[in-house]
Amino acid sequence: MRKTISLDLRERILAAYDQKEGNREEVARRFRVSLGMVKKLLQQRRFTGDLRPRHRFSGPKPKLVMSHQQQLRQMLARKPDLTLEQMRQALAVRCTLQAIYYLLERMGLTYKKRLSGPANRTAPTSARPAAAGSGSKRLSIRPA
Repeated sequence: MRKTISLDLRERILAAYDQKEGNREEVARRFRVSLGMVKKLLQQRRFTGDLRPRHRFSGPKPKLVMSHQQQLRQMLARKPDLTLEQMRQALAVRCTLQAIYYLLERMGLTYKKRLSGPANRTAPTSARPAAAGSGSKRLSIRPA
């Protein structure tokens, strides 16, 4: 399991490298981190100027981007009853149906399909209730 190294250690690693206390491999060995970590810190400092951990940038990149949101809005304006599968096919993107659902949710759009029946139909769901005790006990036959 990987652990995030502290900001203090990150600063010490780069300070040692900047003060020419060794090349990248030697600095990595000295601070007991990987060579890749030293390279990552140098690159992160060069591009962002910041050494703090960047957890929010880790993991797979989203497959659905801003252009997909615009496409979805246009598609749903034309045909609001598209299924998630139809939306995925129209976007021509490889993602899960849940990804499309969550994107719609972030966009403030609801996705609810109703059955074709009336919205608030009040009808009994079963036959009328049975009378108390009917059919639940076996009859006993006793000689009189």
